[in-house]
Amino acid sequence: MNRTAGFLIVALSGACFGALGLFGRLAYAAGADLPTLLFLRFTLAGAVLGVAMAVLRQPLPRGRLLVALILLGAVGYVSEAGVYFAALRHAPAGLVALLLYSFPALVALLQVVFFRERLGRLKWVAIVLALCGTGLTADLRQGEVTPLGVFLGLVSALLYAVYVVTSARAAGRAGPLVSSTVILTSAGLTFGVAMLARGPSFPTTALGWGAVVGLALVSTVAAVFLFFLGMARIGPVNTSLVSNMEPLTAVVLSALFLDERLSLRQVLGGALILTAAVLLARSDTPGEKLPPPGGPGAAEPG
Repeated sequence: MNRTAGFLIVALSGACFGALGLFGRLAYAAGADLPTLLFLRFTLAGAVLGVAMAVLRQPLPRGRLLVALILLGAVGYVSEAGVYFAALRHAPAGLVALLLYSFPALVALLQVVFFRERLGRLKWVAIVLALCGTGLTADLRQGEVTPLGVFLGLVSALLYAVYVVTSARAAGRAGPLVSSTVILTSAGLTFGVAMLARGPSFPTTALGWGAVVGLALVSTVAAVFLFFLGMARIGPVNTSLVSNMEPLTAVVLSALFLDERLSLRQVLGGALILTAAVLLARSDTPGEKLPPPGGPGAAEPG
């Protein structure tokens, strides 16, 4: 029973992360621009997690560790999240989510290129599947898909892969709650500077403000909490497999609420990308640490 609950909790976490694109599109339609939207989202989520830190009496890190976490948020996470949400303006939310999920294969390639890691046959098969799937998913014949949207989606996946590789050590030392709080708050303040430089553009409707709150509380705070709650019950490898609910949820929500449709070619490409993610997860040992959950929504480096 405990194990079954764990699978359901992680699936719910993936569904929360998968709502990112829906909330982002709704906020854009209500008049928010990118810096304002991400400032509101990250500062609100950071404030909630900061309260949790205070309640649990977890102190802030100091010295180089604190500086490293701040840089991860203000530089690494700002770059990745900014590109991801910019892609939502030029491509369907479901497509952007599928493109992002090529990041596990990119992480494996980065480990080979920069850390001389030797990959087994299963991982190489997964990388080939992910690359083929990405090529199919980037179907420019679809009316709503633009070359810029596909490019930004792929750059977002690459930036996230770099973020995963560089963040693991610092975030592992600080712990998930502390690292999430510092990284989110740093990212929010950075977007706040950008917002003030160009002038804020807040949502003009109640639905738009609801989307902002949803981004912060549902697709960030709740999603991260449920992820770790579920992982404690079923382990990291099973968690990574069930987390594939995220892009699938994004596709379904986009079809239901945004009237976005993927072509058969894009569906096939998405299936190859998710298959590659499953193969990469199964090739890891049960004790190995997962990459940050939830793509750009989580900011949870470990």
